[in-house]
Amino acid sequence: MGISLRQAVKVGAYVMKKRLLGEKKYPLVLMLEPLFRCNLACAGCGKIQYPEEILRKNLSPEECFRVVEECGAPVVTLAGGEPLIHPKIDEITAGLVKMKKFVYLCTNALLLERHLHKFQPSPYLTFSVHLDGMKDRHDKLVCREGVFDDAVKAIKTAKAAGFRVTTNTTVFDGEIPEHLHEMFDFLADLGIDGMMISPGYSYALAPDQDHFLKREQTKALFREIFAPIATKRGKRWQFNHSSFFIDFLTGDRDYECTPWGNPNYNVFGWQKPCYLLNEGYVKTFKELLNDTDWTKYGRKSKNPKCADCMVHCGYEPTAVIDATANFKNMLVSLRSLKG
Repeated sequence: MGISLRQAVKVGAYVMKKRLLGEKKYPLVLMLEPLFRCNLACAGCGKIQYPEEILRKNLSPEECFRVVEECGAPVVTLAGGEPLIHPKIDEITAGLVKMKKFVYLCTNALLLERHLHKFQPSPYLTFSVHLDGMKDRHDKLVCREGVFDDAVKAIKTAKAAGFRVTTNTTVFDGEIPEHLHEMFDFLADLGIDGMMISPGYSYALAPDQDHFLKREQTKALFREIFAPIATKRGKRWQFNHSSFFIDFLTGDRDYECTPWGNPNYNVFGWQKPCYLLNEGYVKTFKELLNDTDWTKYGRKSKNPKCADCMVHCGYEPTAVIDATANFKNMLVSLRSLKG
């Protein structure tokens, strides 16, 4: 797997401490969106549809540091929107690295080369570049030609400068597994530090509502996508996931959602109940954790909004907690790590 040993040990120790303290609900990854503004208009995105006055808003570095402290999660993803548009994203990133948080700055990479000099390589900082396939597929999904080539060029530049770089890929209905295998081979040749892959979720505001996967479709498709992992070809691929989450996507493990595991904070506040469902906001993380009726969400709740969701932000925390549940599971996880 593409997760570093340093990150795995720190997150594992964090989970064990929470378990020893008897805490049942705690965050693993804070999804921090310092803005919604973006330089692309992807058909599957539900973030850029807000009115202009909302898209102009930015979180300050001080507010970002405050909510990271308030939440306490060991991992922070900086998302949006396009974080590199934020005028103080370098200050935010440096502050979080100083706090020894594992920071994943999610970007379409169009501005990465221009701003790379503002950042310093660190084992705590990773640029996570959005790639949904090879050139034709990716450019079609992001609704602009030339984006794939720009992203690949930026990845090469960042890697040459000593930065950790991973990719994130959203999978939609109609995806051809062999096309993804071609991309995995290509990224392995680039020396990427890990790949994150997840089924898309049907954001209510997304312009394209016709290509989101149903649960059984997801399992069938991901069984094909991950089939070569056991082969010589697949062993070259580094995935930035718990191996248990991959087993979940293929239907080999069955989990319930852990919606509080990846809380979201953005320009409106703490989003209820999770990153994917917009049911209002609260002012504090404590209020989100303690006052949300979590029984209304997840498959057991029979909530139709949750029925087909298998997205990493809800189920990867469950997988990580399971991976540290006992010595046997920890051994399985450790064998899959990148040193």
